[in-house]
Amino acid sequence: MKIFGRNHIIISAITFVILFLMNYLGNKEADKLERALMTAFAGVIGLSIGLFILNKGKDDKNPPQNFD
Repeated sequence: MKIFGRNHIIISAITFVILFLMNYLGNKEADKLERALMTAFAGVIGLSIGLFILNKGKDDKNPPQNFD
C-alpha cells in the first residue's frame, strides 16, 4: 500500500472514525472530546508509521545475505 495513496487515506479515515467513536461514546469525563480527538489522531499517526516501516523494505533489491 502506497503511503498517502487513496487506500491509505481510506484506511486512515476508517481508523480515525472507529477510534474517535470508541473513545467519545465510552468516556464519561468532562474532556471527552479532546481525549477522543487525541487518541484518534495518535492511532492514525501510528498506522502511518507502521505502514511506512512495512513498505520501506518491500522493493529492496539487496536483501540480507543468507537470510532464512
